[in-house]
Amino acid sequence: MNRTIIAILLLAGGLLQGCKQEVYQWRGTHRDGIFQESDLLDSWPEEGPELIWKFEGLGRGYAAPAVSNDKIFINGEVEGNSYLFALDLEGKLLWKSANGKEFLGEGFSSTYPGARSTPTVLGKQVYASSGTGHIGCFKISSGEELWALSILDNLEGELGEFGYSESVGVDDKHVYCYPGGPSTNVAALDRFTGKIAWTQSVLRDTFAYGSPVLIERSGQPMLLHTSRHNLIALDRNNGTLMASYKLEGYEYDGEHCNTLVYSDGYIYFVGNDLPGQGAFKLELSADGKEIKELWRNQEIKNNFGGLVSVDGSLFTTVQGNKLVSLDPESGVVADTLKVATGSIIFADNKFIIYGNNGTTNLVNYHQGEMEIGGEFKVRGGTGHHFSHPVLANGIMYIRQGDALMAYRVK
Repeated sequence: MNRTIIAILLLAGGLLQGCKQEVYQWRGTHRDGIFQESDLLDSWPEEGPELIWKFEGLGRGYAAPAVSNDKIFINGEVEGNSYLFALDLEGKLLWKSANGKEFLGEGFSSTYPGARSTPTVLGKQVYASSGTGHIGCFKISSGEELWALSILDNLEGELGEFGYSESVGVDDKHVYCYPGGPSTNVAALDRFTGKIAWTQSVLRDTFAYGSPVLIERSGQPMLLHTSRHNLIALDRNNGTLMASYKLEGYEYDGEHCNTLVYSDGYIYFVGNDLPGQGAFKLELSADGKEIKELWRNQEIKNNFGGLVSVDGSLFTTVQGNKLVSLDPESGVVADTLKVATGSIIFADNKFIIYGNNGTTNLVNYHQGEMEIGGEFKVRGGTGHHFSHPVLANGIMYIRQGDALMAYRVK
């Protein structure tokens, strides 16, 4: 083999190695509620955007979908069992695969049964977790199960009062989860075999209901997460604690349900705890070994509707049907707008808020000003309006219980 061919092969190998695979997951590419869409409608018709299809048969729950280039993956519940559904982009069922028992609850928690987490898609595999902590890895082409384990039986985990809601984090090597048990509260699994790569008992703290965020800080791969009493930053290589921040207070019906947002060295979070910090902004040092509080606003509370950071400002919805904007330097309320309190995402200088009462608002955001661009009521599903909207290729996906609906917003 001559030197030219060898050089070409080495170059091709390097290029392939440097190509990072797209991850399709909870709240968008970076789990921050921001979707890379463009040319979206600035206003919606009075009856709302066009409903192009509706898929029924998902069962109880409020798990949002993950949408790849050609498939939609969503967790559902059938007769108390958890299933991972795969649909094509026209809303046709491709396959569904069993994934253990689904969470049905007891007493008060039984009023919130069903699927809760979003699948994570990477490469040729999709990873799903049930409300009882059963984690499965499936082929995206066929739904064939490649491996599975239980956070309770295999990782000595602990199930929260409202079930296991985490959407697992995945990188090239591992699947990351928070079993929340006394001896194993964080774990990494080989993403191809499911074998345990490492476990840790970070601060010996128990579960919360958020999901991990995977970042790199100055070349250091890190995992950011919330537990019941702490916000933690871990070394992804081995799970060792690099930095932490104490979370004040917790409530049994709202224990740090939101997923934190990371952007440009800053961490944003909103809780619903009393007394609690409310909304706050932290700075993560360049080496990842220190977390510094920059501000907090204890009056701003949100249970599980999420938050987004745009140009350093934090946006979330609060009780009283308001969207609030918090000043990036002080955390004081800079602006408010009347919308339905609920789940928030952002794309193309627009917020979309899916309210807990089913009302969905479009809010245009230009030069720091917020203006309503449309409103409609989601109908046709079942149960609570708790799901987070998803945007992909000009389509907005909203799940209400048994139904997933696709609306054209471009």
